[in-house]
Amino acid sequence: MKEDTNKDIYYMRKALELAEKGRGNTSPNPMVGCVIVKNDKIIAEGYHKKAGTPHAEIDALNNAVEDVRNSTIYVTLEPCTHFGKTPPCVTKVIEARPKRVVIAMQDPNPLVAGKGIEALKSSGIDVIVGILEEEAHKLNEIFMRYITKRIPFVIAKWAMTMDGKIATVTGDSKYISAGDSLKFVHKLRSEVDVVLIGGKTALKDNPLLTVRHIEGEYKNPIRIILDTKEGLSEDLNVFKDKTIAPTWVITSDSKDYPFADRVIKLKSTDKGYISLKNLMEELGKLEITSVLIEGGGRVFASALQEAIVDKIYCFLSPKIFGGEHAISPVMGLGIAQSVNEAINLRISSVKQLNHDILIESYVIK
Repeated sequence: MKEDTNKDIYYMRKALELAEKGRGNTSPNPMVGCVIVKNDKIIAEGYHKKAGTPHAEIDALNNAVEDVRNSTIYVTLEPCTHFGKTPPCVTKVIEARPKRVVIAMQDPNPLVAGKGIEALKSSGIDVIVGILEEEAHKLNEIFMRYITKRIPFVIAKWAMTMDGKIATVTGDSKYISAGDSLKFVHKLRSEVDVVLIGGKTALKDNPLLTVRHIEGEYKNPIRIILDTKEGLSEDLNVFKDKTIAPTWVITSDSKDYPFADRVIKLKSTDKGYISLKNLMEELGKLEITSVLIEGGGRVFASALQEAIVDKIYCFLSPKIFGGEHAISPVMGLGIAQSVNEAINLRISSVKQLNHDILIESYVIK
């Protein structure tokens, strides 16, 4: 029994590695990998490459080098049972007549949610669920948030000095982190649907917000600028070349932005700010599954106060800026008046990237 479990773990890990190949390309769908094994030999592999293309199970079945009957199919997510851009996978899996189907996790999509598992069992196929389930959850944390809440998974990212500053007293912030950290951030951009900054950051830093510093094929995210009535203009880098990536402006003003690819107008809060919670709801309606917030300090503060942040990447650089007027990652009037009111985080990992330290954490809600 232990030997069978070890085999299941081994092949499921391969399926997870295949699923990872789709990172950044499958939105709004999940990343899924599939391995088909017969007589202790892999006879097919597949993964979901892009929304609208065959799902992992179909990809693997199409790649099979011999008859799939009486095989074991390993798949990282429960086979779907509904029609979307492609037909349901579970029907094709049942038609292939495998002996066993090993699934890492149940699909949280309410349209599936166990129906695929039950269909397989009803067809006389032996089904095992939960092999490397934690790893499968981590892999598709973005999809899980979106498909159950219909709002994006939100990541906040900042680089700060050892004394907790993201810019000097003069506002200079390029570059706090080193080369390896920049590569990580650009890879992260290639994996999300949207990268978001405030209007002040757009004017101060004039960033491109595109993917650079990494090799291979990748996509650029949609660039979103929050209009803080700071005078956004078509001269900013994000508006200059529309062929690189679209740029959207979010505003509570009646002003038009003819140089933007899309303008979303939302009511302002009592304090005159754009409600980021309302924005996430609007983005969810547009099938935006993930948002990377890159600044600045007041945007981070609003995002944390409105409890939209799920994950934080903090790059800690071995530098000290000093100065009471230097900029901190979370500005504003303060989120907590006492220690007990602090936003608590669960640290997931700590790793060294050349001279920097990267702390990955999740917001405890």
